[in-house]
Amino acid sequence: MVQGPSGGRPLVMHHGTPGVAMVLEPVAEAAARYGMRFVTHSRPGYRDSSPQRGRRVAEVAGDVGALLDAVGADDFVTLGWSGGGPHALACAALLPERCRGAAIVAGVAPYDAEGLDWLAGMGAENVAEFGAAATGVEALGEFLAEAGSELRDVQADDIITAFGDLLSAVDQQTLRDGLAGYLAASCRAAVSRGYDGWRDDDLAFLTDWGIDLARIRVPVSIWQGDQDRMVPRNHGRWLGEHVAGATTHLVPGEGHLSLMKNIDTIMATLAQA
Repeated sequence: MVQGPSGGRPLVMHHGTPGVAMVLEPVAEAAARYGMRFVTHSRPGYRDSSPQRGRRVAEVAGDVGALLDAVGADDFVTLGWSGGGPHALACAALLPERCRGAAIVAGVAPYDAEGLDWLAGMGAENVAEFGAAATGVEALGEFLAEAGSELRDVQADDIITAFGDLLSAVDQQTLRDGLAGYLAASCRAAVSRGYDGWRDDDLAFLTDWGIDLARIRVPVSIWQGDQDRMVPRNHGRWLGEHVAGATTHLVPGEGHLSLMKNIDTIMATLAQA
């Protein structure tokens, strides 16, 4: 999916988990203001994208390389939100000749991150989800079948209830202010053909990503709020300390969704890469 000025450098956005290739207007509009094209794709297993059982985070680099070839671009910058964060880092690590910069917005850290209590501060739903994932594929499948059934027909008016303990007060307000429609539509689309993409994302997060964060040489900015109950602030802090040369922005008062209010500043950083 491509939107924005023809010939502009692509901003490749990696969607969250669960999610699909959809235009997130605040991001696409900010990209256009800096002369960039918004480009995104669904990871394997989501909606019309064929599942790829056992995929690792690193494998996204090949997909993005093919995507860039398809849109006729030599280089790009990338933004990963939430579950898209590791995939943006994979692009920075594995496509250094093409990736000019990366922004990680409320991105998850590696599950085996030394010194990080990975689940600490997460809402109850995420604790249950990743607890199931750590138990095994069968337990995760049972969890996703139940959770996914609640998202299959979710509407904007239902999304705050559906996300429950995962939403801080500031994130609830962000949904009321206009993001609810996007999030509900993305969730519906993500589970419309089943739960393969969601399952494989979760399993990929909990296993070796296949990249070396300490060897990244592309400029990376890490953005994290202290009111995030989906990906707690210490994930961003840990990434900032372990991604080579990263610039860390720990933004007080922001959550997982409200952090996107900083999108123009984030985009300005990417445009300078």
